[in-house]
Amino acid sequence: MRFDWEREARMVSISEVAKDAGVSASTVSYVLSGKRSISAETQRRVETSIRRLGYRPHAGARALASSRTNVLALVMPLRTDIHMPAMMRFVTSVVTAAREHDYDVLLLTSDEGPAGLRRVADSAMADAFLVMEVESDDPRIPVLRELSRPSVLIGVPDDPGGLACVDLDFAAAARRCVAELAEAGHQDIALIGSPPVVYERGTSFAQRFLRGYDDATREHGLRAATRACAPDYDAVGECLEDLLTERPELTGLVVHNEAALGTVLAELRNRGRKVPEDISVVAVGQDAAAHREVPLTTIPLPTEDMVRIAVELSMRALNGSNTPETRLLRPQISPGESVAQRR
Repeated sequence: MRFDWEREARMVSISEVAKDAGVSASTVSYVLSGKRSISAETQRRVETSIRRLGYRPHAGARALASSRTNVLALVMPLRTDIHMPAMMRFVTSVVTAAREHDYDVLLLTSDEGPAGLRRVADSAMADAFLVMEVESDDPRIPVLRELSRPSVLIGVPDDPGGLACVDLDFAAAARRCVAELAEAGHQDIALIGSPPVVYERGTSFAQRFLRGYDDATREHGLRAATRACAPDYDAVGECLEDLLTERPELTGLVVHNEAALGTVLAELRNRGRKVPEDISVVAVGQDAAAHREVPLTTIPLPTEDMVRIAVELSMRALNGSNTPETRLLRPQISPGESVAQRR
């Protein structure tokens, strides 16, 4: 097949498509916009010419014709306490899912708050919003409800009324982690949770996980402790030293802090605690299973599934099916070798 470099190097015009298809330029426009009924034969000829010539509608003209920008605004956190590998996997998944619907992605940082949402909505830069790192009492929620553009939250506030939400069921994930240790006979366990600032901000996923953990340890009658832990080496070391000194009978750990997980495992080794012989570990997160010295029992974060559903919900809302719903994905345990029967 001969590749036409000259044609590919320039933009194909709508007039060229019309000439190739043997129709008027206005007919091509009607085929693209769907604003007027066109015979099946004419539409087929136009679509064949579009594919053959590699025609792409000008984004600005397309937006004017359809009142759409074909852009999704992704509101993401960008702070020093964010685990960036996990965050970038979310961003990559959003971009991939959006492209499947012929949409591009505009990145906004959550530090702009409600003002940033209004700025983008008022300037018509995006058709819909995807909002990450949702707080239990999120100050952006009232603004999102007022905007003329649909929003989907990747996270669940205490009152999601009127908004679509999707997330992992973090309370159920915590209960599953605790059950994994309880079923192995562990009676004295601890949670190494998110950094203190995450709880201070009232971040929804961390609070829901903590509530699930507390409920489950009570239901199983376990002796349980909880520590909020910054991911740096010194903070993890202090956290483990505190736990192991205060709780010498500790035999099980739940780690819901992906950024700290590698350091937790290293510090357990440094303190002569073998996994799982001396202490069993269950972890939550996207990359938790990547720590392969001992294959970990994990609950992976279903990033791609959550993002796919969020993008689909936004597309439905843009097409007129704007029924708010909350979808909580059921956690799935991925068995490893980091949980052993309590000796």
